[in-house]
Amino acid sequence: MAEPIRVAVTGAAGQIAYSAIFRLASGAVFGPDRPVHLSLLEIPPAMKVLESVVMELDDCAFPTLVGVEMTDQANQAFDGVNAALLIGSRPRGPGMERADLIRVNGPIFVGQGQALNRAAADVRVVVVGNPCNTNCLIAMSNSDVPKDRFSAMMRLDYNRAKTMLAKKAGVPVTAVTNLAIWGNHSNNQYPDFENARIHGQPLTNVITDQNWLQETFVPDVQTRGAVVIKARGSSSAASGAIAALDHLLSLRQPTPEGDWFVAAVLSTGEYGVDPGLIFGYPLRVKGDGWEIVEGLTLSDWGQVKFNKVLDELRQEREVVKDLL
Repeated sequence: MAEPIRVAVTGAAGQIAYSAIFRLASGAVFGPDRPVHLSLLEIPPAMKVLESVVMELDDCAFPTLVGVEMTDQANQAFDGVNAALLIGSRPRGPGMERADLIRVNGPIFVGQGQALNRAAADVRVVVVGNPCNTNCLIAMSNSDVPKDRFSAMMRLDYNRAKTMLAKKAGVPVTAVTNLAIWGNHSNNQYPDFENARIHGQPLTNVITDQNWLQETFVPDVQTRGAVVIKARGSSSAASGAIAALDHLLSLRQPTPEGDWFVAAVLSTGEYGVDPGLIFGYPLRVKGDGWEIVEGLTLSDWGQVKFNKVLDELRQEREVVKDLL
């Protein structure tokens, strides 16, 4: 068999990780011929729960799973890993503002960024724990790992938006392509229907209800997470895990011709975004790396949405400037 791929998962006893770990171990992500070694990181109070997760992994007898390591030390968890899913972060508590959450989680990602220096040379780092864009910025800024190896997850927003559009148009989700999610994984993100396509046609030629697109679709994507929390009493878990794995796979394989995927990556000034921000862009993978899709245009209405989420990320960076 091939050389094992070593994957670190933080927050490994949590709900999102629980939904992701078994897929990673089973061969569903990297294929049936690629062995997987899992390195699972948790905080000390959650290690007992993590032990039960590992028991279940053992009980599955996955032929692709060649090793599992549990630890509460980031240096140990990231040692030699080829992929790191940074899922663990503190959720927002009662009365907490977004800025409070950023400040609470910031030191966690300082330490994890430093610990990632022990990773393999080809490591890809996917930040899932919220607020993921700014947590990614913190980790990247405190690591010697090349900056283009870091990304934050916008894929859940992308998956949600594709499904909403497909249902409205009465088509399978595979018919919806060229969908961008600009900016931040927050309720100010901009799901860009103007550049999207359905069966290769401009989406707005298929879904002609502009009022629905602007007044229903965009806010429904932006607030979907809150709707799920209200319905199930906790945040998205399985869909978040699937999105994280979709994201990881998209970084590791060539993008289908004529399409793109979305992730938040380091801006170097594309579309007028401040260099140094972690910003959601449409991307394509070619060779060993990704590139931002350039040349897309926004309407005046879309530009307002774009500018709003850009300002939000500037404000988040200001909150954590002492950690960068």
